[in-house]
Amino acid sequence: MNWAFLQGLLSGVNKYSTAFGRVWLSIVFLFRVMVFVVAAEKVWGDEQKDFKCNTAQPGCHNVCYDHFFPVSHVRLWALQLIFVTCPSLLVVMHVAYREDRERKNRLKYGENCRRLYQNTGKKRGGLWWTYVLTLVFKIGVDATFVYLLYHIYEGYDFPSLIKCEQKPCPNKVDCFIARPTEKRIFTLFMVVTSLVCILLSIFEIVYLVGKRCRECFTAVHHNHHSMTNTMSSGSNLMESNTLKLTGKNTPETPAPSYSVAIS
Repeated sequence: MNWAFLQGLLSGVNKYSTAFGRVWLSIVFLFRVMVFVVAAEKVWGDEQKDFKCNTAQPGCHNVCYDHFFPVSHVRLWALQLIFVTCPSLLVVMHVAYREDRERKNRLKYGENCRRLYQNTGKKRGGLWWTYVLTLVFKIGVDATFVYLLYHIYEGYDFPSLIKCEQKPCPNKVDCFIARPTEKRIFTLFMVVTSLVCILLSIFEIVYLVGKRCRECFTAVHHNHHSMTNTMSSGSNLMESNTLKLTGKNTPETPAPSYSVAIS
């Protein structure tokens, strides 16, 4: 399977991500995609061919393998990686939509017109919500696939010996998994990296929400301070005007005449 398009997708969305998002992208690409492509596919290989049962009963081998491995680990992880990385494309598409609106606005009103967005890649307004919703979707996808992996295979362990009683097996037969320890290690590695990505996405949501709340609080405090200064300056102006008017309306006492002063 060709994963080159995922590399281009992750590289394109990297410049619109926060610090947590860049770490998430690095873990996904280096520790999940690369490990999956380089090692996981070779570790599993044709796992059904390497699955052995100590019986020659026709169909027993296939039925036992389907019972214990209803979905291939490799294919399940491939779906997980596709679903967890594709939402990042929504952020890129939203930024491209903003840039197209900005371009059309300049063509309509000229190059010196008022800009619709100060920065098309800045997470404000609809882009902020798009980014947060993609994080929530990523958390849901990773958590769902971690649960499915545990539910389908009844844990993350690979026992060396499996007892199978499925029809058309004549009785309880012993089946053996090829390289169970190696598969257990890679399974735990993929699960742990998925949990780390979930934690990083949660931290990023908390960071974005906290940053937004702090900006709103700062803006409200700044507006309140500006209104207080405006009201204070207005009160001072009214007091000075009142004093001026009072000074003008006060009658001046005429000087006494000379005869009155002598007497």
